[in-house]
Amino acid sequence: MAVVDIKTKFPDTEKVTVNIGLVDLAQMDLLVGQGFYTNRTDFVRTAVRNLLREQVASINQTASRERFVMGLQRYSRSDLERAVAAGTPLEIHVLGLASVDDDVTPELASAAIASVRVLGAFIAPQAVKLALADRIHS
Repeated sequence: MAVVDIKTKFPDTEKVTVNIGLVDLAQMDLLVGQGFYTNRTDFVRTAVRNLLREQVASINQTASRERFVMGLQRYSRSDLERAVAAGTPLEIHVLGLASVDDDVTPELASAAIASVRVLGAFIAPQAVKLALADRIHS
């Protein structure tokens, strides 16, 4: 899980480093050189998207079973206050990006959030991340 500073713009990409065999790399470069892809990054992104599209049923099934919400989930101060008032602490399970607004205090976050599991990125004020450190699972 990537942890991003709240002051930055929400990321739309994450850097991944991959070691690729020389023959595979040469074939990729051949396709790039022939204009099938604009560059290596374009090739890798396309390959990843195609593989994910092939696995969409498994992804959806697993996300549902593990109670993941897909995409962007934003938690505001009022969302957390409602959870506390209702006596139902939140279990945040996000496949994508989860963010906690910068006006949320560590005390409110501690009272409102039972657990955090994010596959992707979790954006929250540093004090909130520290208050939830024992509840954040990857």
